[in-house]
Amino acid sequence: MHLHGITLIFWCTLLVSQGYLIRIKNYSIHKRVGKLSYVIVPLIAFTTVDLYKYRLNELTSLSTRDYLFTASVLIALLTFLIFYGLAIFYKSKPTIHARYMVCTIFPMFTAVIDRIIDSYFSFLLPYFPDVSGPVIQVVGLTLADILLISLSIWDWRSHRRLNVFPIALIVHLIYHYSVLNFYKFEFWKTFSNWFFEL
Repeated sequence: MHLHGITLIFWCTLLVSQGYLIRIKNYSIHKRVGKLSYVIVPLIAFTTVDLYKYRLNELTSLSTRDYLFTASVLIALLTFLIFYGLAIFYKSKPTIHARYMVCTIFPMFTAVIDRIIDSYFSFLLPYFPDVSGPVIQVVGLTLADILLISLSIWDWRSHRRLNVFPIALIVHLIYHYSVLNFYKFEFWKTFSNWFFEL
């Protein structure tokens, strides 16, 4: 398994364990374990860029589909970093911190669900939007949107809180839009070609 996959598994394990530590009110260990994120998150960022750059290096030039995938990978990473950054910014406010940490999972949906559909539900591929091939990302993106809407409703009904999940939803919708549309724009083609030539 590539180091990137290991770092993502470690991140998900960290989130679950941190939630459990809060549940059992072991705050001191929670804080100590949480410092691991200062190592894991930079590793996730580095391995994401490194792995995608390695795949691009196999190409001689970028196609329309490559522009789409560049948005899917790099803006997913940016979305993840925004949520993580907000979680760290609000680390002194546990309820906000925890919610933003939960949100770091959503940018990972597309990568996981894409592989599941491609491996086990390939008969559905002809029904997806087509951009030089099926755009499977719509499933993970839409599922994350629905979950964030549901969490926003739950948080308002339960805690009269609208200061986390609606913001996360807006950020995720921008990511959603970028994947499905940025490949059409010259500024994104210019950026993608610059990234390709690095």
